[in-house]
Amino acid sequence: QVQLVESGGGLVQAGGSLRLSCAASGRTFSTYAMGWFRQAPGKEREFVAAINWSGSNTYYTDSVEGRFTISRDNAKNSVYLQMNSLKPEDTAVYYCNAGTFSTVRAGTAGSWGQGTQVTVSS
Repeated sequence: QVQLVESGGGLVQAGGSLRLSCAASGRTFSTYAMGWFRQAPGKEREFVAAINWSGSNTYYTDSVEGRFTISRDNAKNSVYLQMNSLKPEDTAVYYCNAGTFSTVRAGTAGSWGQGTQVTVSS
């Protein structure tokens, strides 16, 4: 398994932007699909975005399509989530995960980070 550490969360006003980063350990990062999930207080963890091993294929949940962009830099063992036009309902702890493209999207991938808090004020 790969070890994952998220960063970049914080407090932002509605309409603002944040860029989350997820740094991975290990030399096999480029073989993994990567994804982002989020969990708001009192709610289940939900899928946000996924990217395949090469970055050629991405997938988003409808609520963030057009506002969020997932990308990766295999040379830096990192995946990113650029979040624009943030809304209060985007407030959550954001987690990255690593696995196959299907397990990342399903949330059944074996590797998860510890999460980073994103708070969007109205």
